[in-house]
Amino acid sequence: MESLRDCNTSSSTTSTPAFHTLRQARRATLNRVFAAVYSCAILALLYHHAHKLIHSTSLASFFISLSLFISDIFLAFMWVTRQSFRMNQVYRSEFPEKLKEVVNESDFPALDVFICTADPYKEPPMSVVNTALSVIAYEYPAEKVSVYISDDGGSQMTLFALMEAAKFASHWLPFCRKNNIVDRSPDAYFASNHTPCSETEKIKIMYETMKIKVDNVLERGKVDDDYIIGEEERTAFTKWTNGFTRQDHSPVIQVLLDNSKDKDISGHLMPSLIYVSREKSRTSPHHFKAGALNALVRVSAIMTNAPVILTLDCDMYSNDPQTPIRVLCYLSDPKIQSTLGYIQFPQKFHGLNENDIYACEYKYLFIANPAGMDGLSGPNYVGSGCFFRRRALFGGPLTMISPEIPELNPHHVVDKHIQSQPILELAHKVAGCNYENNTSWGYKIGFKYGSLVEDYFTGYRLQCEGWKALFCNPKRPAFLGDVPISLVDGLNQCKRWAIGLLEVVFSKYNPMIFGTRNIGLLMGLAYAHYSFWPSWSIPTTIYAFIPQLALLNGVSIFPKVSEPWFFLYGFLFLGAYGQHLLEFVLEGGTIQRWWSDQRMWMIRGLSCFLFGSLEYLFKHLGIPTTGFNLTSKVVDDEQSKRYEQGYFDFGVPSPMFVPLVMAAIINLAALVRGLTEAFMGRKLEELFVQVFIAGFVVVNSAAIYEAMVLRSDKGRMPIKTTSFSIFLALALYVLFSLTLRN
Repeated sequence: MESLRDCNTSSSTTSTPAFHTLRQARRATLNRVFAAVYSCAILALLYHHAHKLIHSTSLASFFISLSLFISDIFLAFMWVTRQSFRMNQVYRSEFPEKLKEVVNESDFPALDVFICTADPYKEPPMSVVNTALSVIAYEYPAEKVSVYISDDGGSQMTLFALMEAAKFASHWLPFCRKNNIVDRSPDAYFASNHTPCSETEKIKIMYETMKIKVDNVLERGKVDDDYIIGEEERTAFTKWTNGFTRQDHSPVIQVLLDNSKDKDISGHLMPSLIYVSREKSRTSPHHFKAGALNALVRVSAIMTNAPVILTLDCDMYSNDPQTPIRVLCYLSDPKIQSTLGYIQFPQKFHGLNENDIYACEYKYLFIANPAGMDGLSGPNYVGSGCFFRRRALFGGPLTMISPEIPELNPHHVVDKHIQSQPILELAHKVAGCNYENNTSWGYKIGFKYGSLVEDYFTGYRLQCEGWKALFCNPKRPAFLGDVPISLVDGLNQCKRWAIGLLEVVFSKYNPMIFGTRNIGLLMGLAYAHYSFWPSWSIPTTIYAFIPQLALLNGVSIFPKVSEPWFFLYGFLFLGAYGQHLLEFVLEGGTIQRWWSDQRMWMIRGLSCFLFGSLEYLFKHLGIPTTGFNLTSKVVDDEQSKRYEQGYFDFGVPSPMFVPLVMAAIINLAALVRGLTEAFMGRKLEELFVQVFIAGFVVVNSAAIYEAMVLRSDKGRMPIKTTSFSIFLALALYVLFSLTLRN
């Protein structure tokens, strides 16, 4: 098996043009100047708060001043940590055509692809099939590619779908080669404006037939005998006995394609395709996705042990067949190869509606911020679309940690056939649920345990060990994925992130301490910005209720319009939002999507960040919680129609909607009270800031009012949620009013 070192040697023995370039963002200097000015303004604001706090004349005024002080401390902290992304943004370009002219295909390193799925009903098998086929069809030597599917749900329906995909691949791969197809996910290709011809229609009929069979099996909930062809398939499904459940079963490893012998209809070898369902037991911890990935690291080490690993979510298909060649543009550079741990591509999505109402694009998380971290030590790992050096999972660049058996060593050369009995026996052993006991897996080697956000935690820990990373963002997206099309799915996903991030904050690996000590101040602040995301709930909740409740009681808590401090508030607000808008547009966004993005940050602060923080607290107090939830990738037709039309979907009841409705009601009432005061010519100068904040929240809550009052479809706000929220809003108003009077 060729190593990365072999690839380097081939590309560096002669004088060759650069395979990649780097340029710094022109706005970096302006960002630094603005940061200095804005920091002075923040210090002035905190001084103003401290002064008011010291000179409070009553318990109520002290409480309000303290609340605003705490709120602005959190906002200031999050703003400061965010500046780490803006200090040295860089942009990279790769030249894969130049590399192919210099490096022989025979010198390309082998590639293992990991695709993870866990529930056939939330992550449809056809989505897994399309992702698998898109990477099987890479423009890369087939004998060097092995695709591993981790099925943590242990579903025979998923295995059946992949068996059908393996058969279809023998027709799909030659079709893509012959017609120079770029969209190598069949679903994406047939949905595009492809050129119709008899050959295309023939392959499309084959795909639709496969899809019908897979959907029928999924609907039945099992694979009936009439769908099984051949003794080999029948033997594979005998493992699903009556005692086989998704939480308790023995390991299943099935080689569906073997790149040493299986050929397509044109006589070309096809990449290997291996189904893996690790052993599960109700009495053994399984560590969610990180545990599944580590099982794949071990199984793949036994079977192929490629020096490069690509991790993908099951709904994140390849959108560019030359992506591995782009990666080699960096891996074959001897100047950076020794410390290069991984190369992260941005997560981009298809199917976003025009204004991205749920802000699922996450332009900062997946594009702007990684470019800023790339100018430091490299971007964070975001769970999908990432190419790892296998060696990076086994200790730092200078201190390799050897695994417990030599066959798992990243430098081990596999010299047996992947379907030989010794290989399969050892692969089943390392996929066992108790194999990791008394080993370093998940703690010193492999993907890291200790947080629900295993991607963030693993990338962070690898960089603390001394590895560097690169951000590769080509014009044509390398990968495209699905997005949640209901609000509750998007919020549940974000709540899971919030819990995982807090697990990092309250561990010995806190980025403010452990991070800054090991990777430097700016990188530590960058990782701290993410880990403290849930703290957005504190200032958001305070600013969503306290100024408005004070306004309803006719109490002014901000400077008058005629006072100098008012202009400080104006500068801080306009400066933050103006910079946010400018960056968003410069990264290719629109003003409408920027508005959706800032609106969703307010919504998340009052819902998933707040509830994620509470769930983390309850968990550590021993109070039962709902636990880990997958984000559904199943698309409901009515739900999809509402999403395309730009309507928020509140149809699935959730306690996370209650604070949103409460804030909408209280802010609307406060705005009416403030405008009434203005119309009557009283106190407008004193209450202007509070009226503005209430109006800002009301405008951002338009979708909530619409769902509460105007809509009659299934996506409207549940009546029980509205009624309960109104009751709580009234109770909060009464309690606040009594506090002011006392």
